[in-house]
Amino acid sequence: MSRAVSLLLGAALLCCHGAFCRRVVSGQKVCFADYKHPCYKMAYFHELSSRVSFQEARLACESEGGVLLSLENEAEQKLIESMLQNLTKPGTGISDGDFWIGLWRNGDGQASGACPDLYRWSDGSSSQYRNWYTDEPSCGSEKCVVMYHQPTANPGLGGPYLYQWNDDRCNMKHNYICKYEPEISPTAPGEKTYFTNQPGDAHQNVVVTEAGIIPNLIYVVIPTIPLLLLILVAFGTCCFQMLHKRKARRNFIKVSTALSSE
Repeated sequence: MSRAVSLLLGAALLCCHGAFCRRVVSGQKVCFADYKHPCYKMAYFHELSSRVSFQEARLACESEGGVLLSLENEAEQKLIESMLQNLTKPGTGISDGDFWIGLWRNGDGQASGACPDLYRWSDGSSSQYRNWYTDEPSCGSEKCVVMYHQPTANPGLGGPYLYQWNDDRCNMKHNYICKYEPEISPTAPGEKTYFTNQPGDAHQNVVVTEAGIIPNLIYVVIPTIPLLLLILVAFGTCCFQMLHKRKARRNFIKVSTALSSE
């Protein structure tokens, strides 16, 4: 109960309008100053071509010591909603774009009533909390789960497409949310930490850790690995052919020299 209250207080802080509050920024890690609650990172890509698949999102989070978001209860869901509202408030230039969370289903598609029970958290969490949109999950070939974030879309049967969950094909490209263990202080080089100082909430202040550019390089490197391997093979083949031709030329010169000396 106390953990749920703490998370709700954190959500209120993120939405505050005081001089000491900071807007959540894409790519920043958000932590609680009491060091008892998880840290989070919202990875939003304005360019559609930069968004990633479920597996790429999972690897990106794990490469930074985190996991793709698992949600333990409604209080944590509300906290994430507050962060997304703070991230996408007017003037930020951030609009539609769903977010991968760590829920997925391993196995063949099923349209039966048993399908929702097959979903598991990728980090091993045993949480049974779910926040499906109306008529979801649809199952079939859709095995990985996103948190809806379509503020400009017309509402559907279940209302606006905001913050509820939908299953999607795992190779689709989306934004994502990482979750980390509580961190006492940022240790990575180049990180910058901000503390709010909201009166009366000394133990619920929010720390925003600004990550450097190096961790984000993985989003560029992973998709280019096949191209890099192809270039490497082509370069190796070219070098082999050059060496072979040089050796043949050298043998030809030796033969020519021998014949002329006779």
